[in-house]
Amino acid sequence: MIYPAVSNLIKEEKQCRYSLVIAVAKEARTIAERANNSKERLSEKPIKMAVNAFAEGKAVYCEGDESQIGE
Repeated sequence: MIYPAVSNLIKEEKQCRYSLVIAVAKEARTIAERANNSKERLSEKPIKMAVNAFAEGKAVYCEGDESQIGE
């Protein structure tokens, strides 16, 4: 299990877990691509690094505007 827990990463009441999971996955992919391009060897898995970035406030996400759905 990855710590901190998902419930600790969700800051606002209107944020959902699905959006957090997608944001963490995108951040992990970015970290992995950056390391691959610079031929850097990571000490931790990219997903763990992404979760820590959100927990420390280095990475943030926001929910999309509901009026944009379906457009």
